[in-house]
Amino acid sequence: MSKKDNGAALILAYLNEKNRPYSAQDVFSNLQKQHGLGKTAVVKAMELLALEGKIKEKIYGKQKIYFADQAQFKDVNDADLKSMDHQISELSGEVQSLTQSCRQLDAELKELNSSLTTEEMVSEIQELKAECSGYRARLEKIKSASNHITPEEKDKVYKERDLYVKEWKKRKRLASDMINSILEGYPKSKKEFLKLEWRLMRTVK
Repeated sequence: MSKKDNGAALILAYLNEKNRPYSAQDVFSNLQKQHGLGKTAVVKAMELLALEGKIKEKIYGKQKIYFADQAQFKDVNDADLKSMDHQISELSGEVQSLTQSCRQLDAELKELNSSLTTEEMVSEIQELKAECSGYRARLEKIKSASNHITPEEKDKVYKERDLYVKEWKKRKRLASDMINSILEGYPKSKKEFLKLEWRLMRTVK
């Protein structure tokens, strides 16, 4: 059998098996990867099969649809149709259940992939233990130090600091008032006056 005839036979078997309408593009997309059929060859083979009456062709606008010749299939009675509908319903439910299970498994897989491995957990535990050991050693060193400051000494230091800050602010205000009084009769700028004061202070030292 030639490659051309083989392609037509594959397409005919595929349409009879699926028994549903397809365009030439659909058949090409479904069979190309597995059988390596070219699109032009698929189009020509389907047109030839339709011309020979082996498959049926319908035209919807600019698109051609092909499907298996229904005359080759036996008639289906109402009981068979109901049985098929029941089977389709059961299969749909099974597909839905499997889809949900797959989603749950996918979520579990993502969670596991984001979790640490046993080796990583062991390594992290060791690092944390070493870090804790360092903190304990530092704490013991602080506890054993002999130069601890008592709460009373701490309060005394803060009170002295407040006193000194208060006195410094007072003296700064007095000095600022004096400088402003001098500047009222000083012919130059405040910057020039401060430079002169700084030079005088260095001379006194």
